[in-house]
Amino acid sequence: MKLLDKKNKIYLLDDENFDFPTLEMMKDDLVAVGGDFHPQRLINAYENGIFPWYIDDYGYIHWFSPNKRMVLNPNEMKVSKSLKKSLTNKGFVVKSNENFEKVMRECSQIKRKHEDSTWISEEFIEAYTNLFELEIAFSVETYLNDELVGGLYGLVIGDVFCGESMFAKVTDASKVAFYHLCQWAKENEIKIIDCQVYNDHLASLGAREISREEYFKILKS
Repeated sequence: MKLLDKKNKIYLLDDENFDFPTLEMMKDDLVAVGGDFHPQRLINAYENGIFPWYIDDYGYIHWFSPNKRMVLNPNEMKVSKSLKKSLTNKGFVVKSNENFEKVMRECSQIKRKHEDSTWISEEFIEAYTNLFELEIAFSVETYLNDELVGGLYGLVIGDVFCGESMFAKVTDASKVAFYHLCQWAKENEIKIIDCQVYNDHLASLGAREISREEYFKILKS
């Protein structure tokens, strides 16, 4: 690993080892580029508060550790009246790890504000499917009339669930999956659900921003 941009403290990762910048070496949200999706590299990244966000036109993976981290304490999820009705009256069936790859592909097809294209490329799908097969990544899925209509995926690092993406084809389908994720997290003593960066949807569910330093304290504890 070598310093690529001294001003912004962006590092070029080695192909030979899986090292990442430490907290003291970071400045901006983007902390490194390069490397590959070897499972151990991905695990090392998340253990160090870093995640891959996209691959640029030159094939370089961009690795981020936001200065402001969006997180949710599983005990603090906000359940609206409408969501309560959906949980009991809509007929949703929630499962785990039945269709991991399909959840990723559905997430890749969801159109999001301010994004022209998805960051969930075939390389991402292959990489996280490998983590799923290693029982590090998993999915929560919402079905309606036997059809997959919502879900989310992520991975567990220690007692932190690192959320990656979610999708919904019908109202509240992803929220139902998220609710069940929180219940599972409480039962398994997961301290925090990492939501990565701010968005209004996550804020409405009770997620909040903390500093990168505070997130690292939680992660390292």
